[in-house]
Amino acid sequence: VAQVPVAEGKSVQQTVEILTRKLELLGAEKQGTFCVDCETYHTAASTISSQGQTGKLMYVMHNSEYPLSCFALFENGPCLIADANFDILMVKLKGFFQNAKANKIESRGTRYQYCDFLVKVGTVTMGPSARGISVEVEYCPCVIANDCWNLLMEFMQSFMGNHAPGIPSVFGTKHDSIYSPADTMVQYMELFNKIRKQQQVPVAGIR
Repeated sequence: VAQVPVAEGKSVQQTVEILTRKLELLGAEKQGTFCVDCETYHTAASTISSQGQTGKLMYVMHNSEYPLSCFALFENGPCLIADANFDILMVKLKGFFQNAKANKIESRGTRYQYCDFLVKVGTVTMGPSARGISVEVEYCPCVIANDCWNLLMEFMQSFMGNHAPGIPSVFGTKHDSIYSPADTMVQYMELFNKIRKQQQVPVAGIR
């Protein structure tokens, strides 16, 4: 999962169109749409004061590729995979975790199949505005990420050029173990947080 910068002089939507045109010229075929969303929960103030803990952020995520699952991730922490009813549980846990409503972020777009590759080009939005572009590439026959990284890299360069990403941090911890949906969600969480931070304009000093 990688972020693609917006082309100079173009909008987010125009850059997405340039990417998808390149994919279609390669021979990739549309295979429907996808959506990955992420809601941020922070530790409730009452919990922090009573237990003297520092506040933690939890990200509750959904991926249309796994419609029956819900992913709960802590930054630098574990990833819990639960069933879709987990959202209802979060409402019951509002004494411990509170939803930072303004922070909902999602990526939506088109899925493409090209030979054994699955490619998803998405527009990342927060509220009504487009904030960035995500590209997810999967080589379907292989489940050991490190075994196919060079092949993935070569394919990504064919339509992303020099914007093809470096090896994801998730791969470093996996080595030769099997890649799982949770690894994809960790990459989306990192990408969403990066886009959020880019949007935070520093406040000018008050005189």
